[in-house]
Amino acid sequence: MRKALYIAVAIASALFVSGCGKQAEQAAQKAAADVKKEVATDAAAVAALAREAEAREIAFDAYIYAYPLVTMEITRRVMTNVEKPEGSKAPMGHFARLRNYPAVDDHSVTAPNADTLYTLTWLDVSKEPWIVSIPDMKDRFFLFPMLDGWTNVFQDPGKRTTGTKAQKYAITGPGWTGTLPAGVTEFKAPTSMVWILGRIYCTGTPEDYKAVHALQDQVSAVPLSAWGKPYTPPPGKVDPTVDMKAGPRDQVNAMDGATYFKLFAELLKSNPPSAEDAPMVAKLAKIGIVPGQDFDASKLDPAVVKGINAAPKPAQEKISNLKEAIVAGHAKLENGWMFFKETGLYGTGYWNRALITWYGLGANRPQDAVYPTSEGPDLLQKYSGADKYVMRFEKGQFPPAKGFWSITMYDGQYFFVPNPINRYTISTRNKFKANPDGSVDVYVQNESPGKDKESNWLPAPKGEFVLMMRLYWPSETPPSILDGSWKPPHVKKSS
Repeated sequence: MRKALYIAVAIASALFVSGCGKQAEQAAQKAAADVKKEVATDAAAVAALAREAEAREIAFDAYIYAYPLVTMEITRRVMTNVEKPEGSKAPMGHFARLRNYPAVDDHSVTAPNADTLYTLTWLDVSKEPWIVSIPDMKDRFFLFPMLDGWTNVFQDPGKRTTGTKAQKYAITGPGWTGTLPAGVTEFKAPTSMVWILGRIYCTGTPEDYKAVHALQDQVSAVPLSAWGKPYTPPPGKVDPTVDMKAGPRDQVNAMDGATYFKLFAELLKSNPPSAEDAPMVAKLAKIGIVPGQDFDASKLDPAVVKGINAAPKPAQEKISNLKEAIVAGHAKLENGWMFFKETGLYGTGYWNRALITWYGLGANRPQDAVYPTSEGPDLLQKYSGADKYVMRFEKGQFPPAKGFWSITMYDGQYFFVPNPINRYTISTRNKFKANPDGSVDVYVQNESPGKDKESNWLPAPKGEFVLMMRLYWPSETPPSILDGSWKPPHVKKSS
């Protein structure tokens, strides 16, 4: 605009110097045209910047909204890209049955547990329902949460909710209508993508491993069209284009905005938004994302594309901001332990849903499980094996859980810690030595606290370490971690 002012001054100068002749008139016309062109150019640039800013703002919100669905898809691709079940991977419609707790030197999965054996599968219910059969668990604790493509736990069969007798469920996809076999309960999945993350409690003894393996082998998933007939799931087809080295989250975070939203739009075709997402769906349309349609960035205004591609980094910073999550109440910090209570069912809490996807994909409903985690006595300190710590449970104040509880020791990278007594966790199973007043001290340190105290010892590494508590089926009446009437105890340095 400043340049246009200079041109206007030039017009006046030309008129003054040349008088009112024809030459002066032509000079004035040219100068006026230049001014008009410059003003139009500046106005177009300002309008483009406004469109870019609006697109960036919308894409920021859209990125956070889409993050769980895109992450679930990349995770599904990685976990099912095998010909037959291998460890935690299995083709679509096959169950992966983990037979043992991870070995101490197995670094393939972070934050492993030594309480349950996983039995998990990915299903596509877009074409027909799948019938999942769970055997009689004989009063053993188990939990088979069923997640939709948006990470909502739409059903959570298990000891808490459905008991331990044999049960059969037909998982039906969006819009399905038809007849189901007698004795089969229908679970309506909001999306075509379904992830079943089954857990069965196991003590880890050879005898109990054998018992749980027998239960795992009786868990099955069969398409409705094959129900009542001999059925063997077909082998998987390995896709060489799927990145099997980088973690799913890293793959998602590396996408530019246009690539990310192109995949998101494709996923929306079979994993529709919920009715309460209508305001967000209206927003998406402003940047070319319409459920059921392809997303083609090449057909968009370049300013809009620029805004879209500027969204991922700030959106990722927002998603992963734990301090902000604590302030907002999505995460709780108690005595050095941080945990999430708004998990499994998210409604329109899009940021919280993305936050949980980032830090704990596959999270359960809090009524099923809560996972307090502590990296140090407070936010400013880290635990170190160079120090000795004590965690005191007052009499009758062990973690209140009807399923089971445990506290697992990890090194700084969230892996098991090798130790002379091969103990990686303390839990409901342990026989602790109590103090005269009935309280129990747990010794968290690198070296043995002495033979008379080893029953209460949780061995730590020499370097930094992390503690993770698990409460399965936490008590819903006081004392309860759910209402804050029970809090995890401080882990304090001992003198």
